[in-house]
Amino acid sequence: MDLGVDGDTALVTASSSGLGFASAAALAAEGANVVICGRTPGRLDDAAADLDADSEGGVLAVETDLTDRADVEALVAATVDEFGGIDHLVTSAGGVPPGGFGDVDDEAWYGAYDTLVMSAVYTLRAARPHLEASDAGTVTAITSTSVAEPIENLILSNAVRRGVVGLIKSVARQWAPEIRANVVLPGAHETARIEELIEDSIERGEYDSYEAGLDDWADGVPMERIGDPESFGRVVAFLASEPAGFVNGATIPVDGGRLRG
Repeated sequence: MDLGVDGDTALVTASSSGLGFASAAALAAEGANVVICGRTPGRLDDAAADLDADSEGGVLAVETDLTDRADVEALVAATVDEFGGIDHLVTSAGGVPPGGFGDVDDEAWYGAYDTLVMSAVYTLRAARPHLEASDAGTVTAITSTSVAEPIENLILSNAVRRGVVGLIKSVARQWAPEIRANVVLPGAHETARIEELIEDSIERGEYDSYEAGLDDWADGVPMERIGDPESFGRVVAFLASEPAGFVNGATIPVDGGRLRG
């Protein structure tokens, strides 16, 4: 299927690794110019090199702290300077500390809000004029299934990520028809972070093998496995595409059917 994004420009935040990178890679494979960002220069450079090797479009990497409004504005400006505009925005963010209600203090709550919500607010605000100027403006926010079903020991993610869903569903109504906006809820995927967690668990003696760790992560998933980041990226690329042109304000789980509601 031709997604119709060849030659478009996509800005993907928090994209030097994980599902952000997978989303950028999927868009790049479809011929879009892709801008990625992150806070770790070495990892960002490696990600850009990987994308450049497989991309038919241009690739730009910009070191960015998404909790800093000036940094986000500079990221958007660099994107427009390099490629002339922005057609697709994919918002993602790093994780927040684990813990139950009694384990996190006020600083952690405010930090989670800045990381998960304000980073999206800053990016949407800066990118909006350029998305409106595009003939195909889209926003796709990557959050978590924790917004639908709380995950044990992740009180910050469970509570704060819901604000992203409310934000995106609101702009989906306010910015249409010029801009479409949707939310994707990933379940567990075999990213470098999951690999690291499983390896750490093996060292602690919790699993006998990497495969046993994967099986544990897949517990409760009807598909009996965790997700493939490349497949997830293609979902994000589809939501930016012409064939998804009537999909707006949707909240789409990509979790193998684990969510019950």
